[in-house]
Amino acid sequence: MTRHRMATCLWFDGNAREAAEFYAATFPDSHVGRGLDSPADNPSTPAGQELTVEFTVLGQPVLGLNGGPAFRFNEAVSFQVYTDTQEETDRYWNAITGGGGKASDCGWCQDRFGVFWQITPRALMQAISDPDRAAAKRAMQAMMTMQKIDIATIEAARRG
Repeated sequence: MTRHRMATCLWFDGNAREAAEFYAATFPDSHVGRGLDSPADNPSTPAGQELTVEFTVLGQPVLGLNGGPAFRFNEAVSFQVYTDTQEETDRYWNAITGGGGKASDCGWCQDRFGVFWQITPRALMQAISDPDRAAAKRAMQAMMTMQKIDIATIEAARRG
């Protein structure tokens, strides 16, 4: 049993371990922990099959539940990942959108498991919170035209 006081539980359709392994391979400070086989038959998992898997993503504890097809992820919940460089932004974006993932607008994307992510450069957050409201507005307007965030374009818009 983990020692954390709280973990995010993600409901997967039988592929929680595959997702955990993908996240652990994609993000630093991430790893796959122990799994728990279902001790009894239940609506989503027969006895003896993996019911849950513990994993960590960017240092945050997560529990993957093989809950079946009843529920799907949506944009109401997403993981926001802060990046420091364009290279880091590109790497995460390409990993999440590749292999069946989907790009969306303003830095949002969805991985092949259905989980939603925001790949967010810190430069974007600094730009849209600029005390110079005109600079912040220009940066926000530039972001609204993007899928993956381009730091150089955001910084150019901020400068005017």
